[in-house]
Amino acid sequence: MAPPPPAAELMDELLGEILIRLPPDEPEHLFRAALVCKPWLRVLCDPAFRRRYRVFHGVPPLLGLLHRLMVFQGPPPVRFASTTSMPDFPHPGSDGRRTRPLDCRHGRVLVHMLEDETMHLLVWDPITGDKHGLFDPDIDWLIYSAAVFCAADGCDHLDCHGGPFRVVFVATHDYKDDIFASVYSSETGAWSTPVSLDRSSEAYIQHMRDGLAVRSYYMPYLQPRRGTLVGDAIYFTIRLDNTIVKYEWGQNCLSLIKPPSPDVHDIALMAMEDGSLGFACIEGSSLNLWSRKVNSEEAAEWVLSRAIELEKIIPVADTDHRPAVVGSAEGLGVIFLSTGVGLFTIELKSGQVKKVDGPGVYFSVLPYMSFYTPDRGRLLSLARAADL
Repeated sequence: MAPPPPAAELMDELLGEILIRLPPDEPEHLFRAALVCKPWLRVLCDPAFRRRYRVFHGVPPLLGLLHRLMVFQGPPPVRFASTTSMPDFPHPGSDGRRTRPLDCRHGRVLVHMLEDETMHLLVWDPITGDKHGLFDPDIDWLIYSAAVFCAADGCDHLDCHGGPFRVVFVATHDYKDDIFASVYSSETGAWSTPVSLDRSSEAYIQHMRDGLAVRSYYMPYLQPRRGTLVGDAIYFTIRLDNTIVKYEWGQNCLSLIKPPSPDVHDIALMAMEDGSLGFACIEGSSLNLWSRKVNSEEAAEWVLSRAIELEKIIPVADTDHRPAVVGSAEGLGVIFLSTGVGLFTIELKSGQVKKVDGPGVYFSVLPYMSFYTPDRGRLLSLARAADL
């Protein structure tokens, strides 16, 4: 019969079972617990505990926000706004250089460095501090958007720090009536051959046959909003009619998806719980959620899956200021709404409404989601910065 484990191991195991239940959406609890005593510090800084903690809680929590604005709205605030009690992460533009945040996903932030001759795009990990600079595709572009995501095979995206990544760049051409796309791989250090979509393309012609009314002077101005990742494709919208642009990087192809109605305006794309493409928008006084369902015969249709009446849950200071959906947090079931009195989140499951920022100009909210757990080096730096 094997001897029983030492008392210290039993205590560490019991302590771990207690500490693993601390909520991840407030990392301060974990960091303060790590400073209680050496046994607690040993448990919390153990890589095995951190892995168990991530698996136990599943979806990474929301740690902060960045904002993307349209050019005429001015530069976005040079700030990484924390949604927890932890200090803000240092912003790449805090040294005075102009920047434009483009995306947050899988623990990374993608930033357009507007005044840096050594790089055009920066992939930044706020938690580890790792940075990877690259140049954008060698094509003339006018309006663009871009997305960053983990490229590790079989990754559960609970701890993507340091792994391979891809950057998708989709844009309206500077002087042609077309949209192009290309994908950058950190493993090859190169962009894929750009693919374009114009009036002569098969996808565009089929889109016209499907009955979507597009004006003769159609110009595909891409909405500079955060893209939505669903499966092996990334989705953006066109400003004129909310047509959805789909880019499949594995096949390096572009296609178009028409919205359910030409009367649906200012849609914010999102990934639905069932893994389908969806979007949220304001129609009248309701927040409506639409999802794209594909049947057994591969035919797709838009379905209104939910309508939430806003008048009773969102404060209104000015009835002329219509609320707008400005983003969502993938996996958390959280919608971001801009109103005349501030920026709010709505949790779709619980219906809980929370104000996360004051009144301002909001166009595309970039939610940063990641687990933020203690290690010895980070504890030391945070203790000095925040007097934990």
